[in-house]
This record gives sequence, C-alpha cells and structure tokens, in this order.
Amino acid sequence: MPQSFTGESDESDHIVARLEDPLEIGGVELPNRLYRAPLLECAGNGEDAVETLLRELEPAAESGVGLICQGATIVRGEGGCAAPGMTRVHDPAFVSRLSRLTDAVHDHGSRIFVQLEHGGLRSMETWHAGYRAENPELRQLAVSRPPAVLRLLDRVGFLDYDPHVLSTAEVYDLAADFGRSAEYAVEAGYDGIHIAGANMGIVQQFLSPFYNRRDDEFGGSLAARTRFLEVAYDEIRERVGPDVPVVTKVPAETTAPAFVRRHLSLADGIRICERLADVGFDALVPVQASVFWDASIVRGAFPARAWRDERFRDGYGEAFGSKPRAALVALLNWLQSLKYDFDPAWNRPFTRRVSSRVSVPVLAEGGIRTRAQIDRLLAEGACDAVGMGRPFYAEPRLPARLLESPNAAVACENCNNCTVPQATGARGVCRTPSVLAKRGELRESGAYDRPGNPDREES
Repeated sequence: MPQSFTGESDESDHIVARLEDPLEIGGVELPNRLYRAPLLECAGNGEDAVETLLRELEPAAESGVGLICQGATIVRGEGGCAAPGMTRVHDPAFVSRLSRLTDAVHDHGSRIFVQLEHGGLRSMETWHAGYRAENPELRQLAVSRPPAVLRLLDRVGFLDYDPHVLSTAEVYDLAADFGRSAEYAVEAGYDGIHIAGANMGIVQQFLSPFYNRRDDEFGGSLAARTRFLEVAYDEIRERVGPDVPVVTKVPAETTAPAFVRRHLSLADGIRICERLADVGFDALVPVQASVFWDASIVRGAFPARAWRDERFRDGYGEAFGSKPRAALVALLNWLQSLKYDFDPAWNRPFTRRVSSRVSVPVLAEGGIRTRAQIDRLLAEGACDAVGMGRPFYAEPRLPARLLESPNAAVACENCNNCTVPQATGARGVCRTPSVLAKRGELRESGAYDRPGNPDREES
C-alpha cells in the first residue's frame, strides 16, 4: 500500500463518520473526532506549572477541540525526562492542583487525557550534558543492556550510558508507578489515561526486540515483550476502575536503519494492537517510526532557522556538551531530514490495517494537515478520530477553522523550527515568520472566532 496520501479518493466515498460526529472512548463521549495530539508543554512542576498548562492547552478547548491529550508526564520523581521542562505526576499534592486545568477544559465542553511516560534510555541523563553534570548520581532505567550501536556512541563520548537494568520485581514497581500516577490524575479530573507507548520511551523499549533482550517474563516472544503494557494496564485499571478510558500508542519500527536487524515490523505492530484490544485498552494510536529518537518522529524540513537562532546557541552548547558538538548534532539532523521528508498522513497504512482488525477506536496522527485529508481518513474507515501536534504550536485555536470549513488547511509548514529549541527548555511555539503572518491574517479575518469564545491571540 502506498505511503503517501493527499486526500484524493481511491475507493468508495461512503461516509463512515464525520469530524463533527461525537465519539465514545471507553464510556467517555468526545463532542467531535478532532484531538490535540500529545506535545511538549514545557510546564515543569513549579509554581507557574498550572498557568503554563492553561496557556498552552485551554485555547484548543475554547476553539472546540473534542479531546486534548496533555503531553508526556513522568511517573517518577527523578530521572526519566526526555526533554527539559517535562511535568512529573508522581506527587498527589501537585497533581491535585491540575484540577484547575481539567475544570477549564470541561467548561468549554472538551475532554482531556493525560499521557504517562518514562524515558528509560532516552532520558536526559543520556544525552543532555548539562543535566548529567548537575545530576551525576542518576542512571538510566534500562529494559536490557543497551544495544551495541548505543554502547559505541557511549564509548566515543557522544552519549553517556550508566544504565540500571530493571529486575523483574522493579518492572512491576514501574508499572505500579503508572497506576498510581493515573489514580492521581483521575482524582484531579482527567477523563482518561494515555500511555506513551512510542517515540523510543521505555514502553517502546519493552516492546522492541532491538532494546528488549530480557530472559524473564517480560522478554523473548512478542507476547512477552507486550507484557509490560498489560501489567501497567492492570495497575491503572485496578486504581481508576472500569469507567476511565485507557489508551496507548503502539509503534511499528518501519523506518529503522538497514543495519538494525531486530525491530518491530508492521505485522508486529498489528499483532500488538490486536492483543491490547483483547486485554481491554479502550483505544489505540498506531504510529510508524524508528528504533531511534530521530526525524522519523516528526518528518519535514531541516529546521535551519532554529539551529541558527542566536537565542538558543548557548542552550544547545549546554545540552550537547559544547557548541562544536551542537553543530555536529545539527549536521546529523540535516542528514536525517533528507531521509525523513514530510509524508502526508504517514501512519495511514498502519491505522487502516489496525482498524480492520480491532473493535475499539483507532486514532490517527502524523502528517495530517487538511480537512480534506481528515474527511478522507474518516470516510474510508482508516481511523475513528484524527489528531494533530505541531499545527497546534502554529495555531493554538486551530479547531475553530477545521471544524468550520471543509477546505481548511493548517498554517504549519512542517519546518520543525518549533521542536529543536525544546532541547534547551524553550517553549514549543511557532517562530517561523511566514506562518505567524498567516496566523495573524486568519485572526484578523475572524477565522478563529466561535460564538461565546472571543478571539484572543496567544503570545
């Protein structure tokens, strides 16, 4: 099946669902089928964390989005963050403060899920030089000994590994942390739990034969490698009860480099989805990526403007160890951008096949940029809901346009200039002049206005 997708019809135009139709996930009804996919909000856990989250997320609810998936939050009190500024949800006192956020989202008629995460080998204690220097006692949690190629990068000084391989008992402890964090979130008013199952976090590391070489009940066969997700699900379900939706991303490592012989195939990803649906997961988000944290996750243009921006030069040097090393990372980013060019709706082949195999809702995200593409995906039954990520950085009130106009297209140019500065702790916002100009024109034309929700531009 071809990977590219432009929205033109190649099958019957029978409409299965419309974007404006409600959707039920695990007993929770979403007012429509558009959702804000998980992004980095860079809110942290400080006194201004709730205000930051309100600033980042409430505009989507005000403009009519059906569901907001708050970006990856960490289930433990130390380590595990893949980027600066990630929020931790291990502390019930802090999480209870987030009820202001959930109340605000509900006041606008939207729903909100929280994404639970631990970075494992992808954590900052691996790649962020400044963070390592400040926290020399931290070790990465590892599913198994790191693969040979990562150990080589450690030996040459590009990464820094001092991993702690989880014992069987510690795996159960980590799953329990997911359960406890879910309980705190539900008590704070979150409508559902989203397990971060991809983007090279620790859940993907359990699932992937590239990372998982365990010889206990959590390693070996595909079924055994899926067991961590099942145990985490059981922990969550025991603590939040049967009426709270639990969803997860499911990876297929289809863009893994040729030298990586052991990885999750598309068929493996489909089998994992089938198994998780049988276990009781209420919705699934199939995504295609690599075994590495690379441009396959976002795809699109090389973010040259962001790498050249003087405001972030010192931050890049701190993150990567020096300005010359940061320049080397930028070079690698450029090489990746040549391979992982933007591909509209790149997860469509995966979501279509999963949709035909499971009875729970399938959510699609990744490269969806026009209302025509959305309508096509829903019409052909390739998914039950559609999410967008980076376009919300460009247009925080994007749903008002997408829900109103069948001809709407996002202002986002897939330039990735919003993502690279996050390595320094900078906010995830659009900084591309042409996109900001387009947003301004749309605002002036009233494109973001909704009855009862006066338009106000986000800084």
